[in-house]
Amino acid sequence: MAEILRFGKPMHLVGEPPQAGEPARDFVVHSFSPDAGIVPVTLADLPAKPRLLSAVPSLDTPVCSKETVTLNHRLADFGNAVRAYTISLDLPFAQARWCGAEGVSTMQTLSDWKTRSFGTNWGVLIEETQLLARAVFVLDAAGTVTYTQIVPEITHEPEYEPVLAALADAVG
Repeated sequence: MAEILRFGKPMHLVGEPPQAGEPARDFVVHSFSPDAGIVPVTLADLPAKPRLLSAVPSLDTPVCSKETVTLNHRLADFGNAVRAYTISLDLPFAQARWCGAEGVSTMQTLSDWKTRSFGTNWGVLIEETQLLARAVFVLDAAGTVTYTQIVPEITHEPEYEPVLAALADAVG
């Protein structure tokens, strides 16, 4: 069982995260649309282009908020060449409210609150808290994982430069 830290205290991840070269694993998460309400989203629903999946414990915490806002700004340079998602256990309408308040438009939010299938299938569900660990995955257009970063201390931000380099490589 993989392990991460929270303020130096060990916490355990359910399952093993996918590594570079492995096919992306399916999941069922949910998004919120003012027109459609809460709708399910699976891996197959994401466009066949390079994708960034950023898992965070909760958008309503300082580090998760800063990470998502930072990625939102840094990914704007990629334009329509990529799609980027922040996945948390926050409720879909709370995620939408947060995005509006923070001006986040490049990162789409997805909620794993209902099934926790992303957390379980991608090996980032924390056994002790049932929240998602801080992790970033890059997928190429074919749906292969090209980069995995599990942040060892959940109270820290990810290393952005390797993530952005992996995404640039996936774009080609």
